[in-house]
Amino acid sequence: MPADDGALAGVTVVDFTRVLSGPYCTMLLADMGARVIKIEQPGRGDDTRGWGPPFVNGESAYFLSINRNKESLTLDLKHPAARKPLDALLERADVVVENFRPGTMERLGLGYDDLHRRFPRLVYCSVSGFGQTGPRSAEPGYDAVIQGEAGLMSITGAADGPPFRLGVAIADIVSGMFAAQGIAMALLARTRTRRGQRVDVGMLDATAALLTYQAGIYFATGTTPGRMGNRHPTIVPYETFPASDGDFVVAVGNDEQWRRFCAVLGDRDLAGDSRFATNRDRVANYDALRPLLTARLQQRSRNEWVDDLKRAGVPCGSVRGVAEVLQDPQLAAREMIETVEHATAGALRVLGVPIKLSDTPGVVRTAPPALGQDTKQILRDDCGMSEAEIERLRIDGAV
Repeated sequence: MPADDGALAGVTVVDFTRVLSGPYCTMLLADMGARVIKIEQPGRGDDTRGWGPPFVNGESAYFLSINRNKESLTLDLKHPAARKPLDALLERADVVVENFRPGTMERLGLGYDDLHRRFPRLVYCSVSGFGQTGPRSAEPGYDAVIQGEAGLMSITGAADGPPFRLGVAIADIVSGMFAAQGIAMALLARTRTRRGQRVDVGMLDATAALLTYQAGIYFATGTTPGRMGNRHPTIVPYETFPASDGDFVVAVGNDEQWRRFCAVLGDRDLAGDSRFATNRDRVANYDALRPLLTARLQQRSRNEWVDDLKRAGVPCGSVRGVAEVLQDPQLAAREMIETVEHATAGALRVLGVPIKLSDTPGVVRTAPPALGQDTKQILRDDCGMSEAEIERLRIDGAV
């Protein structure tokens, strides 16, 4: 499907972002049909172009995972000659996205106040570690640091073990998701107000927002939640268990599911035990219940338990490795594994678009761009520059 059929068709994004939070945001916009022009430093590009191994024919697998559907324009933002083509792009753009430390864009003459004055319809999104305001706004933000500072690590890991970072850069990713939502909302508001506005996303804010019921527990009790391994603080059993050949997850969300669960286990004594009759009882008597369940569930294979529990309507699933997940026929049926042709990496598999819109669906159209792949075309077609002007920019090191 061409980009002009997407939900954000006609929206042009000038993308100053790098690494993960910003590029993830702009990828979401590009998937939905926005034209995303990624501004990169000449000769270097986004930092993640050098992150690896692994590399695919010299291209970083990390970079390739979050930069599809974009165009790459190399432009030295500190070079005076770069301002003319950049101004031409901004004149036509709908959105600017940046994830530098607060103050960086201002020093380049590209801060929100400057651009909003010159281009009042422009939606300007900033993603930073701690937001644009507050006593910590000048601090840099890195995912691992934010996971610690936002409390996620304190509730992740075994109760008697050290805190753990999640297996993906969740602080970066959720910040990018919130940024994309904020941009979409600002564009919608612009249809009424005819003016753009600033979207300010702090990684600490975004990650703290994930605390949800854990924050609710603290607000209600004054007690700081701690690490509980894979168990849930208010639902039992809702965690992983070892079968004879691997781990699986049981998520018994109500008392009816508990009765079905006990029936599959074939344990009448357990089903009739007053200590476990209700979820409140099971939470209170967790230490007595867990060993009983563990002993019983270790007697059969993971697949046997999962198959029987699913048939009984008890939510459950295997603890799968990444390879197992990416080979799941369900993901294939949902078009969540796509293949695109990259200029140097060749046939490249990427994750698909998780938001399914019935009339204006998102599409994986193009592979992530090579560094500066679209520079000449953008300068010519979008900035109105001649071949001689483009060559002069190249000689001067501005592109």
